[in-house]
Amino acid sequence: MSTVSLRVPEDELKIFKSYAQHNNKTLSEIIRTTLLERIEEEYDLQVFTDYEAEKAAGTLKTHPISELWDEIDL
Repeated sequence: MSTVSLRVPEDELKIFKSYAQHNNKTLSEIIRTTLLERIEEEYDLQVFTDYEAEKAAGTLKTHPISELWDEIDL
């Protein structure tokens, strides 16, 4: 596993440590999961934005759910 250093002001570090302790997790766990959640949220937002743009432009392609079921053998 790799190590990443992060420089933060002391007052922010106290907040981070307090939050980690309150959630019964390590500071590393909090930072890692928070960053991954942020990346996921931004990705989801981009997918939704692309969907809305395709829908507005009239280029959105949809398929019946039955095609999905057939594709995954359900």
